[in-house]
Amino acid sequence: MFHSIPFTPRKVEATESRLKAVYDAARLGLKGDALALAAGMLPTEYRQLTQLDPVVEIAAQKGKADGEIELSRVMHQHGWVAKQAISVEVDQRISITGALAEAQKRTLEIIDVTPTEVLEYSSEPSRTYNGRTD
Repeated sequence: MFHSIPFTPRKVEATESRLKAVYDAARLGLKGDALALAAGMLPTEYRQLTQLDPVVEIAAQKGKADGEIELSRVMHQHGWVAKQAISVEVDQRISITGALAEAQKRTLEIIDVTPTEVLEYSSEPSRTYNGRTD
């Protein structure tokens, strides 16, 4: 049995509140789908809206520019400058007595593993059938 599902398409318009939401999301540095979701739209709605009304794209660009200006002001006020060089120092010291003790320990492990019994080799393999030797 077929059931009818009511469907009402959402109306996509560039209202003042939508433009403000797009501006605010772009000011935070969001782009694409993240911008659309933060502005309260589905990504497909945002793309459709940018194609239908170029003012939406201008609002996003203006928000991005204002966000970058605000960031540069904050960085300038606090004297933040990107580092030009990174120095990495590694201080490694080797203890000779410790290295010798580790080497001695490894050789003792190898000696302990060697077999003590010599297995006899027979040229003819033994045949076993149901647990009995033939």
